[in-house]
Amino acid sequence: MASSVVAQETKVFDVSLPLGAESHHAVGILKFGEELERLSEGRFSIRPHYDNALGGEREVVEGMSFGLIDMGISSTGPMGGFVDDFMLFDLPYIFTNPAHVYGFLDGEYGGALAQKLEEQIDVKILGWMENGFRHNTNNVRALNSPDDLAGIRHRTQESRVQVDTWTALGADASPMAWTEVFTALQQGVMDSQENPIPTIYDVKFYEVQKYLNLTGHVYSPAPLMIGATLFNSLSEQDQAIMLEAASTAVPVQREASQRMEQELIDKLEELGMVVTRPDLAAFRQRVQPVIDEWKETVGTELVDAAVNFEP
Repeated sequence: MASSVVAQETKVFDVSLPLGAESHHAVGILKFGEELERLSEGRFSIRPHYDNALGGEREVVEGMSFGLIDMGISSTGPMGGFVDDFMLFDLPYIFTNPAHVYGFLDGEYGGALAQKLEEQIDVKILGWMENGFRHNTNNVRALNSPDDLAGIRHRTQESRVQVDTWTALGADASPMAWTEVFTALQQGVMDSQENPIPTIYDVKFYEVQKYLNLTGHVYSPAPLMIGATLFNSLSEQDQAIMLEAASTAVPVQREASQRMEQELIDKLEELGMVVTRPDLAAFRQRVQPVIDEWKETVGTELVDAAVNFEP
């Protein structure tokens, strides 16, 4: 009798990842799975699905909301479409360094953002993993100032704020689903994109992009999420196990992300990319009107709290 009860309690959670098995996302998810299995004494495990195999990021967030996908990690780009506050992470030059971001996300502000997401679309954030600070790559020229973006066809995430940001910087900006980007760059439909260094490497953008410009214009979290209805169906003890596994995995994932960023800039240079470190003052100045325009929509208090946060 006892063995059949155990069998019923055994659960494999399907987890969607936007990147591959060698990525900084995978480091975090695999650590989470390892902890989940250990803490549940083998009753819980995960099945990772890499490279958007379960759908694009917006579809994955919706899938968790509707109970069609158990868990996933996503950039916050598409999430502003569900909750305005998440457009904070689309605003340029709000966060200055990792300590600034981690302090902000791991405290009351990250908690309040997670609560809003859960209330509005029934998706629960287990922990704030990261994509990292985002940088521009293009196939036209090095960016020493915003003027160098003139005439460059730039892909943004599906975010109105990002379109406004890159338009303000002088590019010809269009939103495009992540799954289409590599081909668009390869075929010359787009000239330019932006992502964290580990993503640029993982997706092999160096095959279709010549210039890597360390613009660091936006910090992009990659929250680890679960359908809230699914989470709430677990016993309190199992909910605690899930949260503990996430809290162990998050710093491991962030550390891998930061380490990979440093190592992979050199690697991308070796692979033939021209690396430029522009003075960012002119970029910050050019995008200030975008912050002013969107501040009210995102939440004036939230934006000010993020800018002025001291870890």
